[in-house]
Amino acid sequence: MLRPDPAQRARLVEIRDNLIARIAEAEREGWLGEVEGLQVSLAGAQDKLAQLDAEAARRSTSVSLGMPTFGQIAVRIEEANGPSADG
Repeated sequence: MLRPDPAQRARLVEIRDNLIARIAEAEREGWLGEVEGLQVSLAGAQDKLAQLDAEAARRSTSVSLGMPTFGQIAVRIEEANGPSADG
């Protein structure tokens, strides 16, 4: 299965909303075969949106690599060198 492009999320939402409207129309008209086919397409669109949301959540989560910050390094160097001659 292809990975959806995050830039196309708005288009995918539009497709999902259109499918929901088409399902409602097909149910009103009694087109049971059409309803079933549209529901399969709707499930696919919703799955793609869920993939996009999961990917966005994963990318927004930071992972600590255990690397010290500059401030931590500077303090360690100062402690290792001892007090400066000026101070």
